[in-house]
Amino acid sequence: EVQLVESGGGLVQTGGSLRLSCAASGFSFDDYAIGWFRQAPGKEREGVSCVGSSDGTKYYKDTVRGRFTISTDNAKNTVYLQMDNLKPEDTAVYYCAADSTGGACLPDVSAYDHWGQGTRVTVSS
Repeated sequence: EVQLVESGGGLVQTGGSLRLSCAASGFSFDDYAIGWFRQAPGKEREGVSCVGSSDGTKYYKDTVRGRFTISTDNAKNTVYLQMDNLKPEDTAVYYCAADSTGGACLPDVSAYDHWGQGTRVTVSS
């Protein structure tokens, strides 16, 4: 059974940092693409970053590129999202997701068939 459990969210001031973790089980990062998504109140869920299973190609949403870093630890089967220089507009519930078709990752919600429960990030101004 595929399971994804996020942690690491919290309240931080503008300019601060958080590291989100996604503990995965039931599959290998060699086979599944992994994505981080977020959903702010009243808005649609959007892709923030993802990493492909085949060559590890990474994607970043334009507004987070240079501030967020996605990484994987295969030994721990955990995916991280390091978030630096956080801004109030980064406030959202962040979700980890897995795409069982593997290959290159896509920042599209519809491409992912397994989701975690989410972790809330609040950035105060």
